[in-house]
Amino acid sequence: MSLLWTAPAMIEAMEGRPVGALPEGVTGISIDSRTTCQGDAFFAIKGDRFDGHDFASVAIANGASLLVVSEDKLPALGRVTAPMIVVNEVLPALEALGRASRARSQAKIIAITGSVGKTSSKEMLRHALEPSGEVHASAASYNNHWGVPLTLARMPESAAFGIFEIGMNHPGEIRPLVDMVKPDVAVITTVAAAHMGNFKNLSEIAAAKAEIMEGLSEDGHLLLNHDNEKYGWLKKRAVTLGVAHTHSFGENAKADYRLLKIKLLPDCSTITAQIGTDEVAAKIGAPGRHLVQNALAVLGMVQLAGADLARAVHALAGFSAEKGRGARHELAIDGGSFLLIDESYNANPASMRAAIDLLRDTPVRLRGRRIAVLGDMLEMGRFSERVHRDLATPMREASVDMACLAGPEMKALRDELGTDIETVYRDDADGLTTHLKSVLRDGDVVMIKSSLGIGFGRIVKALLDKYPPLTDSSGNT
Repeated sequence: MSLLWTAPAMIEAMEGRPVGALPEGVTGISIDSRTTCQGDAFFAIKGDRFDGHDFASVAIANGASLLVVSEDKLPALGRVTAPMIVVNEVLPALEALGRASRARSQAKIIAITGSVGKTSSKEMLRHALEPSGEVHASAASYNNHWGVPLTLARMPESAAFGIFEIGMNHPGEIRPLVDMVKPDVAVITTVAAAHMGNFKNLSEIAAAKAEIMEGLSEDGHLLLNHDNEKYGWLKKRAVTLGVAHTHSFGENAKADYRLLKIKLLPDCSTITAQIGTDEVAAKIGAPGRHLVQNALAVLGMVQLAGADLARAVHALAGFSAEKGRGARHELAIDGGSFLLIDESYNANPASMRAAIDLLRDTPVRLRGRRIAVLGDMLEMGRFSERVHRDLATPMREASVDMACLAGPEMKALRDELGTDIETVYRDDADGLTTHLKSVLRDGDVVMIKSSLGIGFGRIVKALLDKYPPLTDSSGNT
């Protein structure tokens, strides 16, 4: 395996001090001792709950060939004899290595932010770009103050494309991250009510998302959602900041990357879109209108990054939704089966409505029911009761047969639904799991959606453990 970093390059980038006989270099970067692999450099970051220095021995046992540690923690590591690079502080050292990675890279760098659709768009873009060259993208949702520099530091010098997801839950969080990434192309997927507990209104969220413009390269391209209500403000902000090139996607007639036709199917979508001067027909291998918007943005990013558009269009047919973000499982029950839609990773009002629409558009078989299993949307602040209560209308419009709710904030939706929809409320995810196991039957479609902290992933796991699969989430037997 080729080296990701040589030891001298790491020392120079981080202004570190070598201790012991350092290896020639490392093949990976890790900040979690449990997942450290042979040949990795382990960065002993101090987090909110754990200090990586306490797990240095575990990292070495799992194959780390090099430790990056803080000077003030060195005395406590007296029994650890592994090679080390000693730095003032570990997280700033990781940031410095990330900046060095960006400086040495010849890749086209793409940054994605937005209230909804960041991770799905990142994964779809990864899929679309792979036929055009080596793609490096952030793992999972590594989009915060440690995830972004970690993803940068892990980027191979040979990468042709780098994709970075950049998130935030308060103002000023995106600015330092995009300053590290320095993208050639940046996209704001949408501006919607998320993390409202930290913002007064949607305008403040738009301003926070607009921070991504500040890190664009001198001749960089910005891609905005023309269908979003904050499009006009964002475009003006781009002019103020001197963004060289601004483009748009959506259904609006003035969008540069425009949806012309759409057909929503139970397991996929087909679209015709105007991508610059090209009219293209594409199949998106996962269902849902929200993914169509993501696909428009992705095709725009492909073209702006100079990749092969025809190959990207072909690749979208093989895209499938991920665990917690729309993955589908056909599970056996009582001589038949039911469909489980796993949307358990996160939730805000916009993504919750998109998931309810997806449930609406999913066919049910004879005797089957549409069952929405919903948990609290977190970080809604003073808006929480209203946004939970407001879900009643899309639930009714989606012809939901049963609502299974948990969490203190979901009491507002329970009260608003009244007797319109059969509603079951439990205090937590475990209570809903027990109920679901007692009522599920052949033909049901079950959609599970909540903020990550509510723990609805446990419901998904429990159902997958109890009921055997007929097909995987891609539809394969």
